[in-house]
Amino acid sequence: MRTRISQAYPDRVEVRGRDLTGDIMGRLTFTEYFHLLLTGEEPTEEQRFFLDLLLVSIAEHGLMPTNVAARMTLAADPDSLQGAVAAGILGCGPVILGTSEECARLLEANLGREPLEIAREIHDAGGKIPGFGHPVHTPVDPRAERIFELADEHGVSGAHSELARELRDAVSEVWGRPLTMNVSMPIASILLDLGYPVSAVKAIPILARTASILAHLAEEQDDPIGLELAAKAEEAVEYER
Repeated sequence: MRTRISQAYPDRVEVRGRDLTGDIMGRLTFTEYFHLLLTGEEPTEEQRFFLDLLLVSIAEHGLMPTNVAARMTLAADPDSLQGAVAAGILGCGPVILGTSEECARLLEANLGREPLEIAREIHDAGGKIPGFGHPVHTPVDPRAERIFELADEHGVSGAHSELARELRDAVSEVWGRPLTMNVSMPIASILLDLGYPVSAVKAIPILARTASILAHLAEEQDDPIGLELAAKAEEAVEYER
């Protein structure tokens, strides 16, 4: 067995070949440190900028299921902050938060193909195309638009982002109606364009939403609504015999 991430010694901690206190602390930001932990390399300026941007873009989105689940868990067990955080993160799947990983797989597997061909293939199989559709943001997701805008300004948009943009028109044509490109698609395309592997993409929304969940739980401790949310859910659901 082996690990390349870290080793603790009596007099120091070594992380990715660097001395934690002598080299990393006071020099790297948390975003830069996260990149180092995840990839084994310190980020370029563009990687740091966009990793920071993407973390900010996906961290908070109101009372989403992740935050509601965390709040209700803390209400049920006020001493289990870690359990409440876990409850929220466990809901990170292909519908919420984890969608960016699905987008990355789609883009990586289909580089070089015609967007219309990709869209028709998914549509004809009865599937849903990841990264499109949103219950709140329409006709555009402002977060997605801002990410692409900044990517263009910084000159980092590459083949993955080009395919993502082309898919927008293809999806509208094949589905017969405009579908909002949500934030998950540019998160995936920009990360891939910057050299991150598909396996790293899901880590960004998980880390970002953890910060948001902690904020919701801090508020829940001071101004609780978790039990009220549970009561409202019970009121809203009709029991049938």
